[in-house]
Amino acid sequence: MKTRMLMSPRFADASAPTLPLWLIRPSEHGPALPEDLGESGRAWAKAQGFSGNPGQICLIPTPDGNIAGALYGIGPARAPSDRPARERYQLARAAEGLPSRNWRLANRPEGFDAALGALGWLFAQYRFARYKKAEPPAARLVCPEGVDQARILAMVQGEFLARDLINTPASDMGPADLEQAARELADRHSARITVTTGDELIAGNFPMIHAVGRAAAQAPRLLDLRFPGTGPRLTLVGKGVCFDTGGLDIKPSASMALMKKDMGGAANVLGL
Repeated sequence: MKTRMLMSPRFADASAPTLPLWLIRPSEHGPALPEDLGESGRAWAKAQGFSGNPGQICLIPTPDGNIAGALYGIGPARAPSDRPARERYQLARAAEGLPSRNWRLANRPEGFDAALGALGWLFAQYRFARYKKAEPPAARLVCPEGVDQARILAMVQGEFLARDLINTPASDMGPADLEQAARELADRHSARITVTTGDELIAGNFPMIHAVGRAAAQAPRLLDLRFPGTGPRLTLVGKGVCFDTGGLDIKPSASMALMKKDMGGAANVLGL
């Protein structure tokens, strides 16, 4: 199978018409609504009970009933050391909940990381559509000014690839399929790939990889990718158990569902 990403992340065209998206934090005295929202816009937000809580959306109408913009709650500011990892998904709810328009960030509250916000917006576009058509959210964000668009897209593309590999069931993602994904990745980035398969693992002094996978219908293998470039040498190692019965089933059913993550190590290395 072709292991290219089933979906690709997209920013909005910066030259196309856009609507403003104001990011709002709550406070003891109510949300600090922007002056450029206008008196009628602030009154509308108050009437809608908008408070600036995380994920809250308030569409601002024009006098003729169209959309003038939107408010989006991002919650209270936190110290850098106290910010949870989930803040990288801060704008994901906006991507899912806003109407099908092109949006631009109209402000940047203190402590808000625009690059992380853009990352979360694009993460929300992911859908696994190999077996059933699935449309991503239609709301698009213009890449915020000062954010490295190419870097963010590369990070999200890697995430999408890892998710596609993990979400593909074992019947369609065995060792040979994972090898094919690695080869395609190597071709795209001019990397060198070496594959040690089956009994070659014994000769190459990799007995444990051989022992874990030798009973499968597809031979086990070690994938070694080496990317060109200069700088410090970094080695990433990821376990890719494509199918695992779990042995003696002593786990509760909810934990058995997580056995799929056993191949996530290799998928994440390929994504990186």
